[in-house]
Order: sequence, then C-alpha cells, then structure tokens
Amino acid sequence: MKIISLLGLLALLAGCTQDQQNQLSRKVVELLDGNYLVTYANGSTTKSWTITNGKVTASDKGYYYFWDNKKHYVQTPIENTFIEEID
Repeated sequence: MKIISLLGLLALLAGCTQDQQNQLSRKVVELLDGNYLVTYANGSTTKSWTITNGKVTASDKGYYYFWDNKKHYVQTPIENTFIEEID
C-alpha cells in the first residue's frame, strides 16, 4: 500500500510545472525550520551560534550555511561543524 501511495505522489509531482514544484519545495523547507545550536570546533578555536526558527543548509562544496539570530550570514566547513537540535 505504501508503494502505491509513493508512486501516486511521484506521478502527481511529475505532472506539476517547475514553478509548482519550487513552491511545494519551499513549503516543505518551511516545515523543516527549527531551533539549532551550531558549533564550529577546530583545534583551540570554538565558535557557537544559535538558530531560532531557521534552517542549516549543506552545500555540495563542503560547507554548512545559515543565518544566525543576529541576522549574520554564516558559512562553516562541514568537517569541523556540529549541529544539535534544541527545544
């Protein structure tokens, strides 16, 4: 039954225009917004940011990027960054 539902959803998405798919994608991202503590640690250097009702995105170039609570754009390397979901 789950396979039939999944196939139906895929068929529905295939029938959508690119604009409709983008709108749906943005709505899903809105649902994924949350509260996170992001910590960058490399040797003796440690820096932390709190994200409230936001998201942390990974790029294919090896970085996380996000907007912190002070509305600063931050980009950190994935290999030295830890993300925790907070309440």
